[in-house]
Amino acid sequence: MPSVWLLMDDRPGNRSQCQGVADALAIRFEIRDLEYTAAAALPNFVMGKTFGGLTASSRINLVPPWPDVIVAAGRRASPVARHIKDMNDGKTFLVQIMYPGDSGLDEFDLVCVPRHDLIPDAPNILQITGAPHQITEQRLKTAAEDWQGRLGHLPGPRIALIVGGSTKRRTFTEDMAQELGRAASKMAADAGGSLMVTTSRRSADAADALLAELTAPHTIFRWGDEGDNPYLGYLAMADGVIVTGDSVSMCSEATATPGPVWIYAPKKLIPRKHAELHKELYAGGFAKPFDAANPPVFETWPHPALNGAVEIAAEIKKRLGF
Repeated sequence: MPSVWLLMDDRPGNRSQCQGVADALAIRFEIRDLEYTAAAALPNFVMGKTFGGLTASSRINLVPPWPDVIVAAGRRASPVARHIKDMNDGKTFLVQIMYPGDSGLDEFDLVCVPRHDLIPDAPNILQITGAPHQITEQRLKTAAEDWQGRLGHLPGPRIALIVGGSTKRRTFTEDMAQELGRAASKMAADAGGSLMVTTSRRSADAADALLAELTAPHTIFRWGDEGDNPYLGYLAMADGVIVTGDSVSMCSEATATPGPVWIYAPKKLIPRKHAELHKELYAGGFAKPFDAANPPVFETWPHPALNGAVEIAAEIKKRLGF
């Protein structure tokens, strides 16, 4: 079997996507943690192929024997991966998750991009739906066993309400929070069920407004609360999921569950590219829009579990012939 390195930086989303692909490959891998200096902020056409954007402590473990395969995510890892391939006489198969920019693009053997980013096709481009992740059937089964005793008392249908929040250019307002809390409670109450609510750092300012509207039976985990984070437990125990559409990762992970998924996506919160992803998920039967002004009735429909990591792993194996 080929040797595999994961280039992992400090961004949780990047780490999760790399780990998800590695798990789907189901072969032995090693992690190489990357810490960047200020130089890594420079454009990749300036950086070229180099370890120059890394701290000295990061470079220590980047030594031969070089791996057969590298899986990396994010623009800043691109110069590092390309430099390793160069030092290995071009023998390392480079897998890049997310578009690294035009500089050195042809040096990557496989670049995995979400279809909604509208990247032009090329022989080394793999278009996927959403983002790869670590939510698998087995992980959900294990989490359900772990959380049954803590969440099993809630009346069904149990609806996970996964709340992201504000982004760099868009604000998750208190009005949105109130609207979402009120509508989610109505859906749960009308179905005789309950809500399992989790907020994030990005919704901290509006969390009180949302939680004040919850009238159906519920449990809450606010960002910053002590104790085990129930995010995976909520997904595992949910009969359905309502997720805010501000996060590609959250929408992708929600659609890895077998139950129905609704996406709350007010126009003032959602950028165009995210809206394109939502359309793709709706068209594929993975999710439906959550109209808070007219909350949908809880219903179920069949859909396959969505995880781009499985598709990426299959393409890697195909191209490497193993």
